[in-house]
Amino acid sequence: MLSERSVKRSGVSSGVIGALVTSNLLGGVAVASGIAVGGLLLERLGGTSLAGLGQAASVLGAAVAAVPLAGVAARHGRRRSLALGYAIAVLGGALIVTAAVVAQLVVLLAGLALFGVGQAVNLQSRYAAADGAAPGARARAMSIVIWATTIGSVAGPNLSDVADRFGRWLGLPGLAGPYVFSVVSFALAGAVVAVFLRPAARSSAPATNEADTSEADTSEADTGEAGKSTRAVGAVAALRWAAADPAARFAVVLIAVAHAMMVMVMVMTPLHMQHHGMSLQLVGVVISLHVLGMYALSPVFGWLADRLGAVRMACAGMLMLATAVVLGFVAASAAEGSALTALALIVLGVGWSASLISASALLTGTAADHVRVPLQGATDAGMNYAGAAAAALAGPILAAGGFRAVNIAAAVILVPAAAAATAALRRGRAAGTSPVDRPQGTTASS
Repeated sequence: MLSERSVKRSGVSSGVIGALVTSNLLGGVAVASGIAVGGLLLERLGGTSLAGLGQAASVLGAAVAAVPLAGVAARHGRRRSLALGYAIAVLGGALIVTAAVVAQLVVLLAGLALFGVGQAVNLQSRYAAADGAAPGARARAMSIVIWATTIGSVAGPNLSDVADRFGRWLGLPGLAGPYVFSVVSFALAGAVVAVFLRPAARSSAPATNEADTSEADTSEADTGEAGKSTRAVGAVAALRWAAADPAARFAVVLIAVAHAMMVMVMVMTPLHMQHHGMSLQLVGVVISLHVLGMYALSPVFGWLADRLGAVRMACAGMLMLATAVVLGFVAASAAEGSALTALALIVLGVGWSASLISASALLTGTAADHVRVPLQGATDAGMNYAGAAAAALAGPILAAGGFRAVNIAAAVILVPAAAAATAALRRGRAAGTSPVDRPQGTTASS
């Protein structure tokens, strides 16, 4: 799917894409290896009601790291930012293995929080690709990098059983082995970024409607560095700017909502399956199919977002998310729902992918130069804070009402995104130009 021709069309150098693709592949192995067993390990130490706190800790760690990592990217370039994030994730994986050995819940949660920074790095790397892309190809550039996570993320959960046996062979407790694999993968991803991600000039296309807007010179910056602007703002000011632009506001809200829905359902699925007597191998297969849905079609959604409009694809992603939770509810009600559960998780992953790529492209295309990088960091922080809250609530919801209640709660989370989409479309019609058709690299008239 990813030909040399598609890379050239994205407008980003093959060296940059190659480094980002490789690091995301390795990072995908690391993240997915841990996701498949994280909830189970926490349930062993803290009980079912606390099982969701594992994913909550991971996404909270990603949320806390997002803004500082964006700050490092703005000052020193994407290369240092991504390499630093992977190093923190390595430390987190080591702490998780230690926690499994000493059976300490607090140490486990601390390790999971640091481990989650790796997911934040994988996600922020999409902006490194978009920074160097032409305005009409930003979604494709981001989607190519996101796609790279497919291989690692699908392989990761399927390595859970092998990694667990390897860990036991090393004398480690059960479920610690997959995190050994994660540590190695994160370390390799960081090395690839540090060594092979090289400076590249940022696209010089204007990011606002003002004809005289210019980019800071980035010839000496690391890959994807946004450049220092004399009008540079912080995360709060960037979010305030987005709140005044309906299209940008919709993008920020949808990214948070899609991630919260995905996390809430995904993190409880292994527990739901094991409570119904399904094996760890089957859990791994279902999670792999879910992750395949998250990443495999990324280039298709990137192309569609550039071709048809980011808002159209964002609305399509919302429809997919709604379909997924309906399927999940039906699967929870079925006597034998393993196949339907797998289908629900696949659709959930596809909906997340369409929503993330289209909303990220919309955000990158509408944001003015001086708020772009801070807004990207703030958006990813909000995305992960929403995911952390959803994961923390998922355990008690599962314990109280089962998997059906989890899917109902996920459906409720979608409401704010639907409201934001309606406001964006209404504002566009009132102005005479719908944000559906807004060219990449322009802002809404206000």
